[in-house]
Amino acid sequence: MRKAVDSAWPEPRKKLPPRPSAIDPYKTVIDEILRSDLDAPRKQRHTVTRIFHRLIEEHGAEVSYPMVRRYVADRKPQILAESGKAPLEAFVPQTHQPGMEAEVDFGDVTVRLAGELVTCYLFSFRLSYSGKAVHRVFASCGQEAFFEGHVHALRTLGGVPRSKVRYDNLKAAVARVLGLSRARVETDRWIAFKSHFGIESFYCRPGIEGAHEKGGVEGQIGYFRRNHFTTVPEVGSLAELNELVEQWDLHDGRRRIGARPRTIDEYFAVEQPLLMPLPEELFETGRIFTPRVDRYSQIAVRTNRYSVPVRLIGRRVRVVLHASHLVVYDQNVEVARHERLIAKGGCRLDLDHYLEALVRKPGAFPGATALEQARSAGKFTPVHDAWWAQARKVHGEREGTRALIEVLLLGRHISSERLVAGLAAALRAGALTADAVALEARKAAQTDNEAPTPASPAGDSGQATATVTSLHEWRLAHLPPDTRPLPSVTPYDQLLRRHRSSGGAQPKGEAQ
Repeated sequence: MRKAVDSAWPEPRKKLPPRPSAIDPYKTVIDEILRSDLDAPRKQRHTVTRIFHRLIEEHGAEVSYPMVRRYVADRKPQILAESGKAPLEAFVPQTHQPGMEAEVDFGDVTVRLAGELVTCYLFSFRLSYSGKAVHRVFASCGQEAFFEGHVHALRTLGGVPRSKVRYDNLKAAVARVLGLSRARVETDRWIAFKSHFGIESFYCRPGIEGAHEKGGVEGQIGYFRRNHFTTVPEVGSLAELNELVEQWDLHDGRRRIGARPRTIDEYFAVEQPLLMPLPEELFETGRIFTPRVDRYSQIAVRTNRYSVPVRLIGRRVRVVLHASHLVVYDQNVEVARHERLIAKGGCRLDLDHYLEALVRKPGAFPGATALEQARSAGKFTPVHDAWWAQARKVHGEREGTRALIEVLLLGRHISSERLVAGLAAALRAGALTADAVALEARKAAQTDNEAPTPASPAGDSGQATATVTSLHEWRLAHLPPDTRPLPSVTPYDQLLRRHRSSGGAQPKGEAQ
């Protein structure tokens, strides 16, 4: 207590001696085994499992395997260093010529996408001379994302490097690694993509050793992730996130790397004119599938299912799968387009694809999975529900549902905003037919196109009353003017004269 009062600084805390371990008596035995392995044939050296069994069989040791494994992992490098046989890792500085080389890699990032925390993949293409990097975020790191990332980067940079582009051995490009050499068996589509753009690929060694061969892009991904994905960004879609990524790329072009005297953009201004020009023809980056439409009007693409119009049931369609979406074609005519699902085993349905079937089976509409997904996506609004409930109340369950389906069919020709406006106006007036909704939607479209006019004063109650003109009256009011002359009734006067001449003499017995 007196020492604590007299001294302004507390004395250093005493360190407790390490607790004894069951492996302590056998550490010298393990060290001897590891030293003997220095001169043993490479393929006949001790593994951790063999050391563990020898301790039990020869010394009766009561130790666990994890104990032995941890000690060997710590002690083996020390014994190699003591013997002078430990390899020394040396890094040689490199100089890169402008417009010649680049490096490519993927890195994983965590994003809060539409309220859900998901793992996405950051594509990075970095020029070695200037350090100019282009990034793109994808839901996967498959071949579609690999190609689309290249196309976006090369278009942004305005050219292709003239020499090597360094890659690791990702499956999108490499089908098989041939031994310990640099030779690789490349995928067919990657060979076609390289030939189209004139890319010369260079593959790094597998493992951590290969990461040092493209350290520029490895460090670039780490920098980009630390500075722009911390804190975790919250976005509604990948398109929104990629807009932010493009802004971050522009901002990073104004920074300096290390002690370099100029910014990245200043070095890139020197490098950009030296890049090879881009080809004029486009390359289809999507992967093509030809699935058959099942009886649920769905197709299977990469462990997920997507809907198509019911008229295509039983037929084969052509699907072009991109990194973020897929497009379905029937005889070169686009029939469906979906956002690509991230997770496996998912199902994405479009309510519009099932409307023809639901007209015949309105009883299946309330429990349809496509209806639930439309509600979740905000395409089936509370206005739809309110109009549907009132239509069922007036017309009955079956006919009211069929009337709603007819309204939904109008969405193929009328925008969703105007259709909802038409539903709301028809609901206020109690007009529960598809014709009335169509008329009100067209009136809303005309109102949007016309100049705004002063609002008319409300009635005595202070509220304007909603009125809906019948479709028949609306059609009559919009008929073209009739320029034909009015018909003449003069010939009918002869009938009147004949009637007067015959009516002069009255029959006998007729009352006067």
